[in-house]
Amino acid sequence: MDGQRSVADLRRFYGDIGLSEADLAADPMTQFARWLVDVLDAGDAVTEPNAMVLSTVGADGTPSSRMVLLKGYDDRGFVFFSNYRSRKGLEIAGNPSVSLQFPWIALERQVVVTGDATRVGRDETEAYFRTRPYASQLGAWASPQSEVVDSRERLDRAFEDAALAFPKGFEVPVPDHWGGFVVRPWTVEFWQGRPGRMHDRLRYRRGDDGRTWVVERLAP
Repeated sequence: MDGQRSVADLRRFYGDIGLSEADLAADPMTQFARWLVDVLDAGDAVTEPNAMVLSTVGADGTPSSRMVLLKGYDDRGFVFFSNYRSRKGLEIAGNPSVSLQFPWIALERQVVVTGDATRVGRDETEAYFRTRPYASQLGAWASPQSEVVDSRERLDRAFEDAALAFPKGFEVPVPDHWGGFVVRPWTVEFWQGRPGRMHDRLRYRRGDDGRTWVVERLAP
């Protein structure tokens, strides 16, 4: 109970920067790019600026969330990479509806996305895999992501086996079970903290034609 009381007493008082409809770009991806520049300009104030919470839903309706890293964005949407056999990979295969959340707390901002996740082309996956550090490439082979394992030692042995199979200096092939997803957004909400919890929430919603965007203000 003591810990519960101390959590309830935590407060953050937000500034009064504000976000108005006139501030927004014509489309959410352009607006996202603008805010990302601000995040990158903040330097070390924002840890892992491309980290985002990915939420998926299982076959039984149970939601699950985890942090992943944004590795690209363009007119298609938001791109990340993972093991297709992981929990998120299997849940996306069964239900492509997902949510993303960028928690840029230091700037008193967040971006929340809903959309459909689909696999990117194999060429795009291979191009990105080539840019990964050698150890990360081995990890894609060594880790049976989301599966129960009996010990840390088993994982370490699997990593060592991958290093023996693919020595440093040679090209590590991309596992068939690993690759990228792109999230095509239905909605993108930009949230800016304001005093008194009267935050600004402006949401882009895809129009009925699938191409245009409607901007809506949501109550905090």
